[in-house]
Amino acid sequence: MTKQPARLTVLAGPTAVGKGTVSADIRARYPQVWLSVSMTTRDPRPGEVDGLHYHFVSPERFEEMVEHGDLLEWAVVHGRNRYGTPRGPVLERLAAGEPALLEIDLQGARQVRRTMPDARFVFLAPPSWDELVRRLVGRGTESAEERERRLETARVELAAEPEFDHVIVNDDVHRATDELVRLMGVDA
Repeated sequence: MTKQPARLTVLAGPTAVGKGTVSADIRARYPQVWLSVSMTTRDPRPGEVDGLHYHFVSPERFEEMVEHGDLLEWAVVHGRNRYGTPRGPVLERLAAGEPALLEIDLQGARQVRRTMPDARFVFLAPPSWDELVRRLVGRGTESAEERERRLETARVELAAEPEFDHVIVNDDVHRATDELVRLMGVDA
């Protein structure tokens, strides 16, 4: 008997809410969940590994993939860098009946909603605005100018919460991860 295609889960939320932290927790604690690795034209942050956290590519390579329809979604984020999800690996996992998770930004989630409306859309929310600001500043990975640009984007992203099927407040990483995995129907 052939496995039925699985349902895609899309995780999005404002910058610095902890999407990457939740994804890393899933990677560590729920290896049966396949996480798509996005492509980006930005430079790696300290500790990021090409192929694990992102596929870091040139703007030219990214544009080739857009032109060939090789991306499920893509967007310019914070007004400068491009991010996108390679289409092939996602469709392969779903066809194999494996639980698949996309961790993407709001623009990307909206594109996926148009092309895959049956996906499950989950908004990861901060416990408060002040906590979101604290997390962004605490990362120490952006300049003051970049932080301001990201906070402006976060205000817009937070207003999109009603567009999502489910909301998970990231007040505790393990709890948020467990809630997300339960929503996906994965046995813990």
